[in-house]
Amino acid sequence: MRKTLRWLLSLVVLIGTFSVGSASAGAATAAQAGKSTDIKDRILAVPGMSLIEEKPVDGYRYFVLNYEQPIDHRHPGKGTFKQRISILHKDTSRPTVFYTGGYDLSTTPSRSEPTQLTDGNQVSMEYRFFTPSRPKPADWSKLTIWQAASDQHRIYRALKKIYSKNWIATGGSKGGMTATYYRRFYPRDMDGTVPYVAPNDVRNDEDSAYYRFFENVGTKECRDRLNGVQHEIFERRGEMVPRLKKWAKENDYTFKMAGSADKAFELISQDLVWGYWQYHLVDDCDQVPSPDASTDTLYEWADEIGGWDAGTDQGMLPYTPYYYQAGTQMGSPDYEEPLLDDVRKYPGLNTPRVYVPRDIPMRFNKHDKAMRDIDRWVRHSSSQMLYIYGENDPWGAEPFRPGKHTEDTAVFWAPGQNHGAKIATLAEDDRAAATRMVLEFAGLDADKDKKPKRLTAYDKKLDTPRKEARTLRP
Repeated sequence: MRKTLRWLLSLVVLIGTFSVGSASAGAATAAQAGKSTDIKDRILAVPGMSLIEEKPVDGYRYFVLNYEQPIDHRHPGKGTFKQRISILHKDTSRPTVFYTGGYDLSTTPSRSEPTQLTDGNQVSMEYRFFTPSRPKPADWSKLTIWQAASDQHRIYRALKKIYSKNWIATGGSKGGMTATYYRRFYPRDMDGTVPYVAPNDVRNDEDSAYYRFFENVGTKECRDRLNGVQHEIFERRGEMVPRLKKWAKENDYTFKMAGSADKAFELISQDLVWGYWQYHLVDDCDQVPSPDASTDTLYEWADEIGGWDAGTDQGMLPYTPYYYQAGTQMGSPDYEEPLLDDVRKYPGLNTPRVYVPRDIPMRFNKHDKAMRDIDRWVRHSSSQMLYIYGENDPWGAEPFRPGKHTEDTAVFWAPGQNHGAKIATLAEDDRAAATRMVLEFAGLDADKDKKPKRLTAYDKKLDTPRKEARTLRP
């Protein structure tokens, strides 16, 4: 998958194998929890569950936990690892939203949009192999979409007896992909699935959709301005790369994975237009510098859009699991802007292999039919699926498309929006329809004669998207 800026916006099976302590101790704990009404006691009575910390949150209980998972769900006796999850507890009488971003777990309490709409609980999962939810030693062949979906399935089964009302799976970008894969492999777990801006790279070697997208996105004026400044940054490579080297030395950054500072420069610079459209709007185009701007201005703008740190070893390594999956199973768009052909030095450089340490073997499995199977299932057999996309988001060039024979499914496009598209940014009628669908998934009354509304008031601490470190992930 493309490497671009992201301001970031994730009873058990085989209890005997994964229980902590003896069977008698586990039974005693469960019996004790049965007499307790405290939600923490009930959660910690789940075999394999342990508390990392509880944090104070107004109106909720918030727990960060470890849950013991098999490294290989097909062979659960071959070892386990601890996977981080969090629970934002409202009330067991409320619905539950199962969120994953597809990456590491933030331990700062927050509410996804479906959680805000339904006034529900929220269970969030760290994706397997992201630190610290990584087996030791790490058998990277066990990092597949089915294994991750099975992680979710076990967490759901473990918590369903506590949170017995309706469940909705959700996530954005890779998290939206994760929610889709989970529903495909375990279609009976969730009462609804709400993926946001989820790419669907069903054919890894066919990227024409991205070329068409960049020929038409936004306005011609904005496209020309972006293409002009990106080309000029390449023209000033001789000034930019020494600055990059100096900055890296001062901050102890290295470029072993990219191969050199020059290659890191190209990795970041060739994705600037993509990164712009991913997280900016047409209305922001007047802030794009002119090609006549100073080198200082262009260097700083490229850092704002792409983040020079994203081309360093230190910027790449935290996201090894994502790039591994992109380069072995999920696929990635290999788009290269044709207007840079005269200044590009390393054609074909921007591939997942560059971002994964060389001691981890990886090869794209051309015989793996998972992506086509999932695409076909979404088109013909899916149900209770609600997709949200942004009109001007590059990742929406290859979307999921539920077909006419699917049940209770929809795709909504937010006009002029980017990779941060959500139900709140839809046109009024679509926003009402999408909100009603989410409420129905949650098992809540949604009067068709009234305009549906979110069931919570806006909370600045819980509902404001966090701005995290710049990364090279979708």
